[in-house]
Amino acid sequence: MVSDLDIQIIKILKSNSRASFAEIGRKIALSPSSVRERIQKLEDLGVIKSYNIQLNHALMGNGLEVFIMLKIFDGKLKYIISEITTYPEVQEVFRITGPYNIHMRVALRDQLHLQQFIDKLIKYGSPTTHLILSELKIDGENAVSTQ
Repeated sequence: MVSDLDIQIIKILKSNSRASFAEIGRKIALSPSSVRERIQKLEDLGVIKSYNIQLNHALMGNGLEVFIMLKIFDGKLKYIISEITTYPEVQEVFRITGPYNIHMRVALRDQLHLQQFIDKLIKYGSPTTHLILSELKIDGENAVSTQ
C-alpha cells in the first residue's frame, strides 16, 4: 500500500529524480534515512520502476518532434514491433487499441528527416503524423507549456 508520504516522495522524484534523501526529507519533514527506506520499499514493490532523464532534443540536433500513429498492414505487426525499437529517432512507442496499432513519439532533425523516416514506415503500414507544437508539464492542477 502506498501512503500519503510515499505519494509526496513520488511527486518530488517526478519533478527531480536526482533529489537527495536529505532534500526530500526537508520538504516532507522526514529524516534522510526514513526517506531512503521508503524509496527502497517503493523500488522493491515495483512502484518505482526506474529513474530516467529527459533530453532537450533540439539541443541534440533534433528540433522536430512528432507523434506518428501507424496502422499496420496484415501480417506485419510482429516484424514492426521488433524493428521499430531499433530506430534511434523513436523516443517512445506503444502498442494501442483502435484503428491504429502503434503510437510513437519521434525526434527528427528537420522535415526532410521526417520524410525519410515516414518512407521507412510505409512498407509496414499507413502512418499519420502529428507535429508536436509544445509539451505541457502537469504540475499539480496546472498545465504549463515547457516550450
